[in-house]
Amino acid sequence: MKSITSRDNPLYKRLKALAGSTAQQRRSAHALLEGLHLASAYLDAAGQPETCVVTEGALTHEEARDIVARIEDKRVIVLPDALFGQLSSVVHGVGMLLLVDKIDAELPARVAETCVILDGVQDAGNVGSILRSAAAAGITRVFCAPGTAYAWSSKVLRSGMGAHFLLDIFEDVAPADLLARLDAPVTITDSHGAVALYDCDLSGPLAWVFGNEGAGVSQVWRDAVTHRVTIPQPGGMESLNVAAAAAVCLFEQCRQQRLSANQ
Repeated sequence: MKSITSRDNPLYKRLKALAGSTAQQRRSAHALLEGLHLASAYLDAAGQPETCVVTEGALTHEEARDIVARIEDKRVIVLPDALFGQLSSVVHGVGMLLLVDKIDAELPARVAETCVILDGVQDAGNVGSILRSAAAAGITRVFCAPGTAYAWSSKVLRSGMGAHFLLDIFEDVAPADLLARLDAPVTITDSHGAVALYDCDLSGPLAWVFGNEGAGVSQVWRDAVTHRVTIPQPGGMESLNVAAAAAVCLFEQCRQQRLSANQ
């Protein structure tokens, strides 16, 4: 393991630039995974990181030491806690960060299984939460249309809690290009004139489209829709947060598929 003690070190400057800018992360095609859970999930799914940065204090933590033991010594950099604080976006974290290549997947020629399409979902926390729900529901592909928050940003990664390593995530996919590949019915949520979610047959493959927090699903997807569903809200609220709505929809589909399989 190598130690860095100066903020003028070229690697430290690179890490600080990435930590401070989502745009820089996007341009570099790298991601910063902070925390023990994300580090462990990445090692399980993808192998060795480009670099593991760990604080002197973290090396006194048993779980952190176990993770470091899985990484080649030449990839491990030890930082003083004060320098690591300039890279961290986590309050009271353990002090571990992995620099990794963003995982890219090739856009499939056909999409016939259930998938999720994020149509301009701008809040990073919402994107991460939807990715987490999708992975938990057994979905394997998520398509992000232009205008959606960068899926490999630090905040989305934290919210996703390792979902990125269970999914194929495609970014900046033009709706027309994706529509040409879809063999699953396009399904959106709509609070007006739609059929109640629980009254719809969701047991087959569906292309779930979740739209912008304010404007909703864009017209191109409304024109292509097969199913419009609404989530009954007996409490009288006008709408749900998009991440909450996505979780309700995906797990209602899981429930129906389980019932169908058991019949």
